[in-house]
Amino acid sequence: MSIEVTPLTLDLLQTAITGDGAAFRLRARLQPAGGPGDKVFPPTYSDGQDGKKQATRYATESRVIDGERKPAVLLDSVAAQANRMELALLEARRRRDIRLPLVSVDFEAEFPDLGRISALEAPHRVYDALLRDATLDGTAFRGSEIGRRLTEASPSDARAMLEYCPTALIFGAWDSTGPLGGSGHKFQRVLVSEVVGIGFEAGTKVGSRLDPVDIAASVRINIPKEDSDNWSVDEKGKSKGRPSEVNHSNIAPTRDVEAGGVTFEYALHIAVLSLPALRRVRFGSWDAKTSDAARVLLSALGVLAVLLQRREGYDFRSRCSLVPEAPAHLEYMLADGTVRPLSVTVPEAQTIYGQALAKAKKAGVTWVEDDVVLQPMAKLVQLIRASREARRAGAAEE
Repeated sequence: MSIEVTPLTLDLLQTAITGDGAAFRLRARLQPAGGPGDKVFPPTYSDGQDGKKQATRYATESRVIDGERKPAVLLDSVAAQANRMELALLEARRRRDIRLPLVSVDFEAEFPDLGRISALEAPHRVYDALLRDATLDGTAFRGSEIGRRLTEASPSDARAMLEYCPTALIFGAWDSTGPLGGSGHKFQRVLVSEVVGIGFEAGTKVGSRLDPVDIAASVRINIPKEDSDNWSVDEKGKSKGRPSEVNHSNIAPTRDVEAGGVTFEYALHIAVLSLPALRRVRFGSWDAKTSDAARVLLSALGVLAVLLQRREGYDFRSRCSLVPEAPAHLEYMLADGTVRPLSVTVPEAQTIYGQALAKAKKAGVTWVEDDVVLQPMAKLVQLIRASREARRAGAAEE
């Protein structure tokens, strides 16, 4: 039986926001790129909840699916998924496929390897300490007009956030580093996405190394703390240094049962863009027409983020590459529980987003498209430089 699929349009987004739309969602079943039964490696965590040690270093839980309790393991967290979607949006902006406000800190002069770090890359988005400890036209960013407006932005008046960092209204933000500390304004996530393995079994990881020149572990070497590459053989054999400390000699086989990867029945990717949560975002004195235009724009941006990330694929880390079992539709859910599959490609979503932006601007939505570029404060530069020196020293001591 064929499924009736509805094309996503700007009009549908408008109806969803101003009518009885509940959510846009994506549900997709995935398998390892190597096929069912291939092992993948979830992210590892040092401690369990409340600092208690857990049996494995993976985030595991039970989930009820189709009335059955299934062991589940986290493969990509909500925060990680948000970061991936932000990077996908940033890449689309760099390719000039979309227009999007962007605030960045320029480290190019002091640290060319860092280049510019934007609010789409910083952990706390526009409220991140990297932006806090930067200047705009010689003024501390928080003290600048833009910085003050962002500090004052709230869910009841999100105009400044929409103007300079609209993605924070989609992926959430908390001004915990501002003048109010933990009492700073919070914007809840309206778009949540995660990937979990369902019906999993933990595996075992093994490792070893066979030295092709068969250097004996009993040989002793001198290893200078300040320069481990300048090691030398201790012919008297009194040193405690071992060849393995400079990556020579054999390494005996080892077995890791705490982070040895997993197999599973299938992985499940769930992404939900909540329309009630989006409607709760207010824009101060803007009238209903302008406010709705802003929400439609944000919904178009959220849908585009989901599709861009999905197009990027599910290669999360070494030995954790997944592929869909079958094509999956974006779905539109209404308040009465009706589910309508949607058809939309990335280029189509980009077009809809462009249409939503044009309509929002016409309705009076303010939107900054020129880059806002900050410069790192001297103390931030000093901190980064000192940190790098400390890491180099630590590596040498090890």
